[in-house]
Amino acid sequence: MSGHGHGHRVAVITASNRAAAGVYEDRSGRLLADLLAVAGFTVGGPWVVPDGAPVAGALRRALAEGYDAAVTTGGTGLTPTDATPDVTRPLLEYEIPGLAEALRTAGRDKGVPTAVLSRGLAGVARGEAGRMLVVNLPGSSGGVRDGMAVLEPVLRHAIDQIRGGDHTGSPSA
Repeated sequence: MSGHGHGHRVAVITASNRAAAGVYEDRSGRLLADLLAVAGFTVGGPWVVPDGAPVAGALRRALAEGYDAAVTTGGTGLTPTDATPDVTRPLLEYEIPGLAEALRTAGRDKGVPTAVLSRGLAGVARGEAGRMLVVNLPGSSGGVRDGMAVLEPVLRHAIDQIRGGDHTGSPSA
């Protein structure tokens, strides 16, 4: 059953000042939601919010609503308005640095040298409704595709582990 993502709910949060203001359509959040749905996850969103404090609010909402994971897209760069990692970090009980590094490496290995500049985090947040995996992806469609190539094979296993599941060896087990 877990091999198809059943029972695994993932919130998609787009951090974009311009998309939230209606300047342009949110493409990366929609793509992320579609890729997660195709992978068999139950998807909430995308919730499009301005970067900064509204991202923290959306993450708190996902945690309160009992989502198993929240994946953000956008706000991970170096500009003064890129604040997604800064508002994510205080919500995390602990970080998963290997996942964040794998996401950066995947982009770099696909020929995007600037992927290493992403400040995106991965970790586990805890709230009254339980624990939730949080992953920050870049705001580009390419960054979302590269990120999902890393996430898709491990996401179910990570969620199961966060829920207290036993180590079963293979992530697909």
